[in-house]
Amino acid sequence: MEIAPNAEPPVCKVMDYRKFKYEQDRKAKAARKNQAKVEVKEMKFRPKIDVGDFTTKKNHVMRFLKKGARVKITIMFRGREMAHPEQGRMVLDRLADELRPYATVESAPKMEGRNMHMLVAPIKGAFDEKAVEDDAETEKEN
Repeated sequence: MEIAPNAEPPVCKVMDYRKFKYEQDRKAKAARKNQAKVEVKEMKFRPKIDVGDFTTKKNHVMRFLKKGARVKITIMFRGREMAHPEQGRMVLDRLADELRPYATVESAPKMEGRNMHMLVAPIKGAFDEKAVEDDAETEKEN
């Protein structure tokens, strides 16, 4: 089998090809096993969401981010709500602002049919014990 075809002279090695293919397959399988799967969770909001519901859904988004998943946030519009997409945009902007210490906005809000989507990804190290304690202290001061 040719090892280094570009070398002068080319380098070759005599080997059992079946054994070589078997080892390659084992390495590929181990690499697939160890790779991290990035989950994309989805949280649906409405443009006229109330404060309590907003807080609850924001906490669910925080839980997803803490587990390392990216979160797709969807605002669903019905009927005459389509005439005021700025209300949905305000909800998404408020959520992005409150999640700023923990997540980055991967894709800005965009309208697709009757839904408006935004994708947020967790910031590495944002949920460490020290970082969470620092955030709690700054909230107490304000």
